[in-house]
Order: sequence, then structure tokens, then C-alpha cells
Amino acid sequence: MSSAFSVPVPGSVGPAPAARHPKPKLIGGFLAAIITLHLLALTAFLPYVFSWWGVASLLVTNFIFGSIGINLAYHRLLTHRAVEFPLWLERVFTLCGVCCLEGSPLWWVMNHRVHHQKSDHDGDPHSPRESFFWGHMGWIYIHDAERYRLATYEKYVPDLMADPFHRWLHRGNKWVLVYLAHALLIAAAGFAVGFAVMDTTAEAVRLGVQVFVWGVVVRTVYVLHISLAVNSFAHRFGYRNYETTDESRNNWWVALLTNGEGWHNNHHAAPRTCSQGHRWWELDLTFTFVRALELVGLAKNVVPVKVASYKQMGGAE
Repeated sequence: MSSAFSVPVPGSVGPAPAARHPKPKLIGGFLAAIITLHLLALTAFLPYVFSWWGVASLLVTNFIFGSIGINLAYHRLLTHRAVEFPLWLERVFTLCGVCCLEGSPLWWVMNHRVHHQKSDHDGDPHSPRESFFWGHMGWIYIHDAERYRLATYEKYVPDLMADPFHRWLHRGNKWVLVYLAHALLIAAAGFAVGFAVMDTTAEAVRLGVQVFVWGVVVRTVYVLHISLAVNSFAHRFGYRNYETTDESRNNWWVALLTNGEGWHNNHHAAPRTCSQGHRWWELDLTFTFVRALELVGLAKNVVPVKVASYKQMGGAE
């Protein structure tokens, strides 16, 4: 998995220039990890592992890792600087994103900034115009030489490359170690609780296994797919409030599952806006969380909804 999201950082030797149209190359380590996680996630349906509290826990863990880690930290904060937090809180939220196995912040933000510049046109890393599967997840385990050049990172994420914390996470794929460490901690907590409250060793072990499968494996796969659904489903299905130059759509069920990220046409019309729900019924719980933090003084410079460059479509308010 060492080559999954690697790129040289300042002071290291960059790769030789790639061919203009290189032959697609699988990132074998990362693909193997994704396949393994999906197979392990299927064990959640076995009677020994299944539990309704495990299903319910997805609501909480999705919000902590998906909404706070990916939606808020990786996307609205690091990519678009739509809000500011104290540095310690920014780091905590970022680590929640790292625990989703979606790459280092450097890699994720670089791809998303490229996506906005070239959305649904040549050079977009994950447009479903290539194919729906490509837009959903095919792109994450195919090595694209252009997106692994040092020059690409210097162009799109110079702010993050200047931060020692982000360079540390990225260099040597230390973000993977963070993911593994958090998985071990959750599993250890599950087994500890099991041996503390269960009557037998068998029951304690079962609880530990359930916590690991639901709290780490299923949650990772679930958050991964609903995050990727923004790239695929929300560029194919839904309605449009604005006549943007791409195929972005507002998709209500993607918004529901991701706590707000599915109002994607709104987002492409105003990328720096912190709230992605522009109509009164477009619920964005991630933004509600930001408002709550703002009330207690932990969030500031929240970028308001402001769309000036795109024409509103019929019925938009």
C-alpha cells in the first residue's frame, strides 16, 4: 500500500516525466486493501457479528468521521477555507478525516481542487462522464502520473505543503499508520468493555468483534461509498439550482446520507460557501454543526452563501 497516495515532497527527488498518455496502472496495494475491507464488511451480516446497535452506530460514527472528518475538515475547511477553527481543533477534525481511509489531506485536497477547475471536462480526476463506475471509485486505485507529480502538488496545494503537519502525514504514507492506530484503539476499547461487562469470555470476545466490524470496517466502507457518491450520483442524478458549466446536481438522498454534501450543484456554483444547502428545505447538518461551533466561539470567518457568477434556474429562490 506504500505507493497508494505517495508523491515527493520538497527536498526529495521527483519522478521522471510520464508519457503523454501512459498506460493505466493499478495501485495494487490500495486496491487490495479496499477489496479486503469490503469482504470483511460482509461479515456484519453473519448472526455472530450482526447487531442492531451496530447499525444505529453508523449514524454517530458517520457524523464523527464522515461529516466532521471528510465533509468539514477535508472539504470545506482544507480545500475551500470556508471556515476557520483553532489550530488544535482543525488538527483533531483532520485526523477524523484521515481515519476514513480516503488518502492524506494533501492528496484529497489536490484532487478536489483539480476537480473544481476541470469539472466534467478533460483532466477531471473523477468525472462520471468517463463511466459511472470510474466516477464512483475506479479512479481511486488507478495511478495517474499527472496527479502524482510534485509540480501538481506545488500548483494545487502549496498551502498544505507548507504545513509540517500535513507533510508529515503525507510523507511515507503516515496517514495509513494513523488509520491503523485508530482501528486498533477502537477494537481494544470494544474488547475492554466486553471483558468488563459481559458474563463470559465468549460474550466478551463477541462484543469486541462486533465493535471492530461495525465501528471500523463497516463504517469505513459506508463513509467511503457515500463520499464517492457525491462524485458519481451527484454528477448524474438530481436537480439544478444554477446553470454551472459542469454536470453537478443536487441529489436529496446523497445529501441525506452525507449530512449535506449532496447539494452538489449549489456547491459548484459557490465553492467557498460553507453552507451547501441554499433553499430552505436543503438540510445541511454539517453546516448546522459549524453554526453550533460558531455560537461557542470555536468557529469564525464562516463564508456566507453568495452566488453571483451563475444564473439561477427556474424556481430557485
